[in-house]
Amino acid sequence: MADNNTQAAESVFRADTNGYFGAYGGAELPPHLVAPIAEVREAYAKAVNDPEFQAEFHDLMAKYVGRPSLLYYAENLTKKMGGAKIYLKREDLNHSGAHKINHCLGEVLLAKRLGKKKVIAETGAGQHGVALATAAALLGLECEIHMGEIDVEKQHPNVIRMQLLGAKVVPVSAGGRSLKEAVDSAFDTYAADYQDTMFCIGSVVGPDPYPSMVRDFQSVVGKEARQQIQEVEGRLPDAIVACVGGGSNAMGLFDAFLGDAEVDIYGVEPGGEGLSGNRHAATMAKGSAGFIHGMNTLVLQEEDGSPSPVHSIASGLDYPGVGPQHAALRDAGRVNYVTCDDREALEAFSELSRTEGIIPALESSHAVAYACKLAKEMGPDQIVIANLSGRGDKDVDYVAERLGL
Repeated sequence: MADNNTQAAESVFRADTNGYFGAYGGAELPPHLVAPIAEVREAYAKAVNDPEFQAEFHDLMAKYVGRPSLLYYAENLTKKMGGAKIYLKREDLNHSGAHKINHCLGEVLLAKRLGKKKVIAETGAGQHGVALATAAALLGLECEIHMGEIDVEKQHPNVIRMQLLGAKVVPVSAGGRSLKEAVDSAFDTYAADYQDTMFCIGSVVGPDPYPSMVRDFQSVVGKEARQQIQEVEGRLPDAIVACVGGGSNAMGLFDAFLGDAEVDIYGVEPGGEGLSGNRHAATMAKGSAGFIHGMNTLVLQEEDGSPSPVHSIASGLDYPGVGPQHAALRDAGRVNYVTCDDREALEAFSELSRTEGIIPALESSHAVAYACKLAKEMGPDQIVIANLSGRGDKDVDYVAERLGL
């Protein structure tokens, strides 16, 4: 599917000087946040070209996170699906259990460079909160995590992990009590205390420079996968797949392959309980151009422009917006955005657990489900890579209840 569209998409491979990927992005901020966000932008622009910063970041990736992560051939799953070879990029094996540690270490290193004493963030499934608390503990900064009350209850093991790591967890009771409200709450607190604090966004969303900065820290995923598959198979994959909420794990995998026209790219959104109502979070499928959390992007929204209530079985995906680069890549035709519903994700969770002995996060299960569907339609001489963005320890109690175990 990736053919003549690749050239058209090249204009959205990187943001312009105003932080826009085509029609999406930017930094639409209240006056009191313009200066602190500009401070982050300037600091990151310098860090990108600073050999000392980059060396420290990559040293931590290798010696603390445990990179490179494994590219695993899921032979049992491949045989059961009866089609293409299925490989899993094992971000679940990273220290702290997900891809989130990649950008969290980068953001906390940047906060230290800015002389900040504290980092603050939102979390949905809790993996970003755990990763940021981990990085803050390692590098000696205070940490505060805002989390919707629904997710606090649903992801209780991650709440305990954050607290054990020394983070302050703030339950958010406003609105839908989930990820969108957690972002709102964290931003409000940051606005009141930005002199000593840096906001560490957990995905490729928010005002510039965050969509580019988080993508760049996460790009190690795709760079490794690209090299690893060529070492093992002698060529690039036919397709790559990742789940998309805000979209950090997906951009981390996709970035290294955007210029390879022969590689089809699939972003899997949460179809929830179906696209006919509002019990989903499929922004690409059902959203429209709008504004949320400092960026112009695609948004699931009401007639008055306010964000719609959303749902996903995976707490890390129930966000009514999406990273602006994803929106631009959709418009350019470079990435195919599809959906996977709650039932399919739950089935993939069970399938991978029982077939390969790997318990995936419910977020990652969306990618696994679509990769299996895709593999069945492909030949045995073809290859698909799915990003296993996190492990499912956090989800086992919830899944057990859903499955009646």
